[in-house]
Amino acid sequence: MASTSTRPAPAAKEMILTPVITLEGPEDYVQSISYFPDGKQMISGCGDRAVRRWDLQAGKEIEKARKVCEHQLKAVAVSRDSRWVVTAGGNNEHGELKAWEVETGIVKTFHGHSQKINCIDISADGMMLASGSADETTRIWSLDTGKLVAGPFEATDGVGAIRLSPDSKKLVANSWTGVCLEVWDIQTQKLDQRVKGKMTTHWSAPVFWTNEGTILAVFSFNDLGASSFYEFDASTLETVGAPFKGHTLHIKSLALSSDGALVASASQDCTIKLWAFESRQPLVSLDVRDPDIVVFSPDTQQLAYATEFKVYICNIPPNILASIGLVTKGHPKETGATLRNLLDPDAARRPRPRNTSTPPFISCAPNLPIPLPTRDPQQHVFLRHLRNFLRLSSVTDVFPPVPNEEPRDPLDVYLLYFSFSS
Repeated sequence: MASTSTRPAPAAKEMILTPVITLEGPEDYVQSISYFPDGKQMISGCGDRAVRRWDLQAGKEIEKARKVCEHQLKAVAVSRDSRWVVTAGGNNEHGELKAWEVETGIVKTFHGHSQKINCIDISADGMMLASGSADETTRIWSLDTGKLVAGPFEATDGVGAIRLSPDSKKLVANSWTGVCLEVWDIQTQKLDQRVKGKMTTHWSAPVFWTNEGTILAVFSFNDLGASSFYEFDASTLETVGAPFKGHTLHIKSLALSSDGALVASASQDCTIKLWAFESRQPLVSLDVRDPDIVVFSPDTQQLAYATEFKVYICNIPPNILASIGLVTKGHPKETGATLRNLLDPDAARRPRPRNTSTPPFISCAPNLPIPLPTRDPQQHVFLRHLRNFLRLSSVTDVFPPVPNEEPRDPLDVYLLYFSFSS
């Protein structure tokens, strides 16, 4: 049930943020970007089917781009421990999903999806990989073994956005056209909840689990399009509090800061807005031509956004960070704009309606619970010593896949390691 709150949100302050870094690759659309956990490097995937690794301090590519997909490249992700770089894509007849282990250079290829993979997510502990596809399924894989551990979970439409819960027990999925939001129990492989909306467009913004265990997602309850996003109770999929309203056209991308205090949204109305999560207040509105992707840096000090062929990185103004209780790390004190009284002083924490009755339960085909994977503690000692003795200056342009659990020749392993970790 959508919120019935009629209190309008105050207009966001208009501001121009000058990018401190501009990443320019080929003249092909940027499809996905992902920070490394230290915030100093970034992976980007483009329409030319190549992955690029960027040095954000130097503002340039670390190495020559690597072709990783035979067809479209749709998504890239880096695990929180920097162990894995995952790429996904495909076409209408084939799904492509690969994981590159940074330390060893081993490549795992995951087979199962029959159409292109639109979205991926890596669990917080770096052990599981979730994938959502145009074939109307989501699947959960072990990154250590490359094997399927849960699913396929059948959706009612092509899957456009997915996110594993912090404890890796639940999976939220949003359809490509916004007609269905679902929560799955990974261990029992049962559908917990499903809520249906109105079809919007073939562009699904990311979904998130908040620090309070709720879900943040772009959704449409009417025929006016998905120009708002909502907080949902994960157990009932009822909305919590007022929606985030302010955009006039479809929201293409969404980002939630690591501490859960700040939200960014990019829309077809050619604006990027920053919001205070607690109060629902829009803090600032940025005029940006055709923003496609927004992502916060791991420390929330910077905002990265992509428009067509370029990625821009901006420092978030200190007064915005201060307004939500964050400390600025070395940003200039003068921003050219004053953002006072951004938060409504009367905005107490939103009431959270809860359904005390037993939530409806929708069952799927019975599946036996599958135990979640555990990490093998054995380390690749030989490879670590090998890297200390070998020094190479170039690598091949294409990484041929290696079957699951099949190691490469030691020299090949070093080449892949050099390309992702030097």
